Order: sequence, then C-alpha cells, then structure tokens
Amino acid sequence: MKAIVCKEFGPPSSLVYEDVELPELKKSQILIDVHSAGVNFPDTLIIQDKYQVKPPLPFSPGGEISGVISAVGESVTDWKVGDEVVAMIGFGGFREQVITSPSNIFRKPSSMDFTTASCFTLTYGTSHYALKNRGQLKEGENLLVLGAAGGVGISAVEIGKAMGARVIAGASSDEKLEVCKEYGADEVINYGKYDLTNRDHVKEFRAEISKATGGKGPDVIYDPVGADFTEPSLRSIAWNGRFLVIGWAAGYIPKIPMNLYLIKGCSAVGVFWGQFTALEPQEHLANMNQLTGWYEEEKLKAPVTEVLPLEQGQQALETILARKATGKIALTTSFYKSQ
Repeated sequence: MKAIVCKEFGPPSSLVYEDVELPELKKSQILIDVHSAGVNFPDTLIIQDKYQVKPPLPFSPGGEISGVISAVGESVTDWKVGDEVVAMIGFGGFREQVITSPSNIFRKPSSMDFTTASCFTLTYGTSHYALKNRGQLKEGENLLVLGAAGGVGISAVEIGKAMGARVIAGASSDEKLEVCKEYGADEVINYGKYDLTNRDHVKEFRAEISKATGGKGPDVIYDPVGADFTEPSLRSIAWNGRFLVIGWAAGYIPKIPMNLYLIKGCSAVGVFWGQFTALEPQEHLANMNQLTGWYEEEKLKAPVTEVLPLEQGQQALETILARKATGKIALTTSFYKSQ
C-alpha cells in the first residue's frame, strides 16, 4: 500500500511517498481502508521531533482519518466489515490502510462525507473542549479568536457563535478575515499590519481589541498562535477573563509576566484535548454528540477548503507550516469515494 513516510526528522520536504508493508492484524484490532485523512498543525511538529508524542522512526504522520472497516480481529465484537468510521490515532494516518484498536474509533455520522469526517474531530473537538469545558464561555460574552482563519480558528469562531458569544476574529490579512466573516465573526482585526515588537503598534492593536469589545476587553481569548501575539492580547483581557492556551503556531512559546494575571484578575487555562479524551471519555463522547448535533442542525459548516491526493501530503503540510491554509486540508486515497 502507498504511504507518506517520515524516515528522518525534518521539514515536509524530507518525507517520502512509497509502498509499505501492512502489519499483521492482531485479534483485538481492526483494519480500516482509509478514504480521507485530515491535515493538522501537530502533523508538522511530529515530523520535526517538536511534538509531545515522539513515535519511533520510520512512521507516517496523520492523526485523524475516516474510512471503512475491511477486516476485524477474531476478538472484536462491536464492529464489522463495512462499517464507516472515524479514527483518532495520533500518527500513522497518511497511508491507504490503517490498523488500530477499536478504542480509537467511532461511527462516522451519516450526514458527513469522508473528507469532512476526517477533518472534524480534532479541530472541533479541541475548540469545543476549550470553550465549553475550560473557558466556560457564556452566552453574550466577548470571545477573541487569534489565528481565526486556520483550522482550529474557524472551528472556534463557529462554536463560539453556536454558544451565543460575540466573536472577534483576528487574522493576518484582509482576505483571511473575509473567510472569518463567512463563518460568523461579528468583528475582525487584521493584526498582520502590526509589528508587535513595536510599542506603538502594540497600542494600536490593543486599541482595536478594546473598540471591538466596547471597551470591556474579551471575556475569553482563544490563542493557538503564541509568539508576539499573546502578551498584548492578555493585557487587553476583561476582568475575570479566561485566556485559553491552545498552541504556538507562530513559532515560539512566549514568556508572560506573572503579575499580569494578578492585575487583570484573569486565568490562564491550558487546553490539552488529547489527554482529556483519554481521562474523561464519557465527557468527550457527550461533547462529540453535541458537535455532530450542531453540524446536523447546520450551526457548523466545518469547511474543508482543499482536498489533495495522498501523494501531495508534503505540499499540504508545507501549506499548514507556512500558515497559508484557511479551513482544513484533507488527503484522499485510492479508496476514496464522494458522497
């Protein structure tokens, strides 16, 4: 079978597309014919050995897939050949077939096609857990989403609106902000025009946040960007605000003066969705049921903005790494069929 393989840690250009052997199916495992794999920012980190999960070489990146079960081990009773499923596997998804444990899969919603299903769980699961469980976002509150045009950003915009918040979207270009408006943003801020190492630019950026929130500041800030964007955003937060730490797509982890949390009366809240799914599986299932319900009610569009064949996995990861993606990218295999 064909696969994208990481043989040495490095940039997307170091990956290879080649034939690989399928391991033997154990009695407690299932075999999935992969129709589609979602492409996510953690995939760019794991191939560079910059992620908390460190698989042994060689491996395939790709943490979420959708497909059809083509074989089950003799001890598997809850699943059968032909079932359409979504699997969260951490890595190993950029290949035509995947062997995994039944604990990693759930049934694909009939309302979703394979590409949407492969791009839904990680981003929407992360943002829902962040805003609902960690941020305690309430109806009518101001939500500032940084990196709002990316995969997790758009999911946060859509979920924030579904929860009744007033959403302010921040992104690095007017073109990206038009996308944010399409998915429900009430206000937008183009922070691409600011050099946030410049004090005057920081003041202008903070003034925009203040204006967009009626002078109050954001009640909740969703930050998957990090770097120079974090501190000025935190300094703008409302009293009793919650700053959600999602990631550092801009390239480095900022160091924040601890006195800001005291002065602002706010909280910094870590969002580790993967650990949440492992430690609180029932709450995770309830969250996913709410998300799929919102999708079926058309409260969420869950856009897949680019679909590429598996052999173009390098290109997809380079797009993500360069922060040029709006929405999600999916990779499809020879098994893929549209619905």
